[in-house]
Amino acid sequence: MLSPALADACEGWLAHERALNGAADNTLKAYQTDVQGFLAFMANHHAEQQGLAAIGRLTISDMRAWMSHERGRGVAARSLARALSAVKSFYRWLSDREGFEPTAVLSTRAPKFQKKLPRPLTVDSAKDILETVEMQASEPWVAARDMAVVTLLYGCGLRISEALDMTGSAVPLPPAMVIRGKGGKERMVPVIPAAREAVDAYLRLCPHPLEPDAPLFRGVRGGKLAARAIQKVMERARLQLGLPSSATPHAMRHSFATHLLGAGGDLRAIQELLGHASLSTTQGYTAVDTAHLMDVYDRTHPKA
Repeated sequence: MLSPALADACEGWLAHERALNGAADNTLKAYQTDVQGFLAFMANHHAEQQGLAAIGRLTISDMRAWMSHERGRGVAARSLARALSAVKSFYRWLSDREGFEPTAVLSTRAPKFQKKLPRPLTVDSAKDILETVEMQASEPWVAARDMAVVTLLYGCGLRISEALDMTGSAVPLPPAMVIRGKGGKERMVPVIPAAREAVDAYLRLCPHPLEPDAPLFRGVRGGKLAARAIQKVMERARLQLGLPSSATPHAMRHSFATHLLGAGGDLRAIQELLGHASLSTTQGYTAVDTAHLMDVYDRTHPKA
């Protein structure tokens, strides 16, 4: 059980993350779940209400107990590392406000885990997806809408949320457009002709009025198109084509980056196009491209 002061502190930290760091709603929900779960464990571990003073006295032993408990209930190393990161962020913020020593928490090491490489589609599979997506809907305007969204993911490297957040004010699409990504960060993204043509085709058929402040991509009833609708379209397309479950909307963005890299694109430029805060995130695509080259080598090189 948390004291009112600690509960208020948790809310204050989340507000701080939203206002100063531009954390998205889904990120904030994950932070809240992770930190509240941590605080609930500590309350049970010490068999007493957790207040600000108690939180300031946590030890390395307490942290080890929490991490052992989480692993014992089946929490994966990656998920535990994410939770620990949220706890450290909260603790750092709280210690600055309350003036206690945060070393025991901040020095806790995250469990090691193998980073998953992006799983892009081949160039041919990406093209097949685009051709198949257009055939999934019975309504011509819905088919054109789905085609436009997926083309933006693959042709411009957009996140699905970025594409669906576009409003009527974005059209007609310019040769390059400003995209507001994670944390409210803006980047300039070139718009290929195929993407402009796909959006124009959708607009010619869409039965809903184009309004500057309204969502560009509409659901059947006229509201903002939900990400789940595009996910379902991709599911049907990949089943029809016999592609793996990794062929998701986000895989189209990965494919955009990997295919650019394979064609000789500069890693730093691709980082800018994707809106990655760190080059290390983009460098994952280097490993993907190398893995592809080694696969081609293994399949074609004559064995003795």
